[in-house]
Amino acid sequence: MPAPADSRPLAALSAAGVSIWLDDLSRELLAGGHLQNLITDKHVVGVTTNPTIFASALSKGERYNEQLRRLGAEGSSVDEAVFALTTDDVRDGCDALFPVYERTGGIDGRVSLEVDPRMAQDAEATATMARTLWAAVDRANLFIKIPATRKGLKAITAAIAEGISVNVTLIFSRERYREVMDAYQSGLERALEAGRDLAGIHSVASFFVSRVDTEVDHRLNAIGTNEAQVLKGKAAVANARLAYQAYEQMLAEPRWQRLAEAGACVQRPLWASTGVKDPSYPDTLYVSELAIAGTVNTMPGATLEAFADHGTLPAHAPTPADFVVAAAHLEALGGVGLDFDDVTDTLEREGLAKFEASWKELGASVEREMHAEAGTADRGGKGSGGESESDDLLAVYLNGHYTGATGGLELFRRAAQQRADAAGQAALTDLARQIEEDREALAGIMTDLGVTVSRSKAAMGWLAEKAGRLKPNGHLLSRSPLSDLLEAESMLLGVVGKTACWRTLRILADSEPRLPADRLDTLLERAEQQSAVLEEMRSAAAIRALS
Repeated sequence: MPAPADSRPLAALSAAGVSIWLDDLSRELLAGGHLQNLITDKHVVGVTTNPTIFASALSKGERYNEQLRRLGAEGSSVDEAVFALTTDDVRDGCDALFPVYERTGGIDGRVSLEVDPRMAQDAEATATMARTLWAAVDRANLFIKIPATRKGLKAITAAIAEGISVNVTLIFSRERYREVMDAYQSGLERALEAGRDLAGIHSVASFFVSRVDTEVDHRLNAIGTNEAQVLKGKAAVANARLAYQAYEQMLAEPRWQRLAEAGACVQRPLWASTGVKDPSYPDTLYVSELAIAGTVNTMPGATLEAFADHGTLPAHAPTPADFVVAAAHLEALGGVGLDFDDVTDTLEREGLAKFEASWKELGASVEREMHAEAGTADRGGKGSGGESESDDLLAVYLNGHYTGATGGLELFRRAAQQRADAAGQAALTDLARQIEEDREALAGIMTDLGVTVSRSKAAMGWLAEKAGRLKPNGHLLSRSPLSDLLEAESMLLGVVGKTACWRTLRILADSEPRLPADRLDTLLERAEQQSAVLEEMRSAAAIRALS
């Protein structure tokens, strides 16, 4: 049976030897059969999770409510409840992917579950948590995710030595990647000494990609020279390709050859964080450029769909000449004053901080639901005469956001027209196009819900933006050094508000069939990408105006 037309690029990617994994998991994905469809039609052969994904999953519907209220009634702690719901989801994910695991001889069909990120700097606690999660899920196709901090390296070795398969996550630098490969081999050597079957131990090393470009581009913008600007958008792929070169070098070393002869499985490179943050770059950049046989690419849903629609493969795998070019690019970054080691150190710290923040958000959501009274989460007072009032409130809410979108669109258009530099003007023009598309998407959603767009309110939003041009920038009519900064902050706040609207509608989509859940997920991801671009602009404008 031929593959569906929209999966042909994914079929080609899979045929090229790349394992396609999905960077998402939720009960909605599992219960609705969507995960099975992705396995069947989109060549997905693995799933990764992290604290951010679980925090998002909890906000997407009510499938967790009954379990959490029961755990609350039983007196479970928040940590115990988080443990229960995450291990249950991952176990179900493992069961869904087990046929893939069997078909690929244990190479794929994997689901990853991360240790509590608050333990990332405690090797013993991380190793203990890895053992506990491994026993609780009790599935052969599980990966335990352990962050590649310096303390985490010891936990990785300990887990591998005990026969626990590990997904080493949060790798940004090639130096740390070499340490990860060393930790894996040390664990295998200890497992071999203990008489374990090395063929049953698997691992991947998750090398993060897009965040590198985000941080490097931000710093290059701050440097501001022409030499710096031409280097943007290339560091992430260069860094990843050099990591792959290090992997190839490791495979040729006598130490690994001895382990391979004893039955050891390679620790495959996994490209993580492959969703493109800068909308001026191709949305399949980090899949196409890193389509290397024997590697894994774990993609967010929007990136998976984008590649299915228009993804392409490179003409050839990286060659020694490509590695030379990659090394030269990183050297050029140093030549304009950018400290790449500081970039990767910063990204590791920020990555841990983000996961800890998501873990806290997850815990707070779990705690609220654990102690919610049954029925208090019913939306709109349905069954109690409140449905009409709820509809009216929803109409007011959506029209308020439509009004804000109208004013925001005018702001983006004006900012693009008045931007002096060509790169900034191009980025803002593209953002303005996206904002207009988002407003039309909101109008379409309102039509589907039977909500009339208030054109008078939209006109007021347009007028409010016009009036808002007289900003406290120190100049009455002309632009001042503060203009770019104030505009960037205003645009960023608008996108944050829009993101909140999409999140609200995504929650409602689980009980309202007229709301397009998949489309809202895409809109949410795009809003987050828009925020990242605007934050970069805001930071650069602050440096220009205030340094």
